[in-house]
This record gives sequence, C-alpha cells and structure tokens, in this order.
Amino acid sequence: MGSLSGLHGSSHAIMGGRIHRVACSRPQFSVRAQQSSEAETSRRAVLGLVAVGVASGTFVHGALADALSIKIGPPPPPSGGLPGTLNSDQARDLKLPLKERFYLQPLTPSEAAQRAKESAKDIFKVKDLIDKKAWPYVQNDLRLRAEYLRYDLNTVIAAKSKEEKKSLKELTGKLFQTITNLDYAAKKKNSTQAEKYYEETVSTLNDVLSKLG
Repeated sequence: MGSLSGLHGSSHAIMGGRIHRVACSRPQFSVRAQQSSEAETSRRAVLGLVAVGVASGTFVHGALADALSIKIGPPPPPSGGLPGTLNSDQARDLKLPLKERFYLQPLTPSEAAQRAKESAKDIFKVKDLIDKKAWPYVQNDLRLRAEYLRYDLNTVIAAKSKEEKKSLKELTGKLFQTITNLDYAAKKKNSTQAEKYYEETVSTLNDVLSKLG
C-alpha cells in the first residue's frame, strides 16, 4: 500500500484482485497567456493616448500659426443725442430714481412748453381709465406722461426769471404731489381717493399751464 501512495498523476482500480493504473490528464491553466494579453492591451492604450496627444499638439500649433492679428479701433460714434448731452448709447444705472435715469432729448423752452401741454392732455384722459377701474393702465399712463411733463417743466423753469422760477417751482411741486397721490390711489384701487386726487391734479395742472404762456 505504501507503494501505491507514491503514484502521482494516475488513478487506481482494482479488478479481479489486480491493481490497474489508469493515466489521467492534468488541467492546463493559461495564466501566462492571459497576462501577456493584458500587457498587450495596456501597451496599445498607451500608444493610442500618445498618438492623440501628438495629433492635438500639431492641430493647435497649426491653428496658432494661421491666427491673424485683430486691430482694435476707436469706439463707434453715438447713435443718438446731441453734443454735450446724454445719448442713447450711455449705460443707465437702474438703481437710480426714474427721473434721474430717464432719457429724453433736450428741447428749447418753447418746444418744451408745447410738449408739456400735450402731456397734460394725456393726463386728463386718465379719467376714462379711472371710470373703468383699469388701475394698471391708470398707473402706466400717469407715470409715463408725468416723466415727460417733469422734464419739460424743468426746461421751461430754467429759462424763467428768478421771481417766476420760485412761484413756478412751488406750483410744480404741488402738481407732482397730487399726481403721486393719484398714483397711490390707483395702486390701492381706491375709486374715491382716485376721483379726489384726479380733480386736484387737473386743477393744479391748469394753473401750471396758465403760467407757461
């Protein structure tokens, strides 16, 4: 039995009292072949990255070589405005009050007085919107025309004499206070207050227009 334990790579079978040795094949492992395949894949990946890098460098170099210089000239002339005045190309600071960032072309005192009268007519028409309780439209129309009116009245006042300036400034201040009250009443959708301040606005506005000539 001791001699039997020394047998390797074989099977034993007992048939008819005799021991027969049957050869068995050993399993083969392709460890070395697998390692070789992985090494080949890694080598190909590295070569691919190198090729991409070389191609990218060649492309960038060619693009830089073909780049043309760009000449920067002076800024373009303004598209609007008059010499010495603000123009439409100037950036507006939206944090400033509307009356300070509102853009209008300057007019002569006589032209400003005429446009102020046109603005007054539009303010008078706000009554129809108040009657319809169209409050957003009341506010929009009132604010738009009020800014034109403010700008033009300032132009007219600047051309007046010292005595006329004082009285007209006080009357103008009263006018815009009533307009502000009317705007607030429209914001609150208060018909009673809106009617009240509309009448005050019309009365004061007529007083201002009478002094414009």
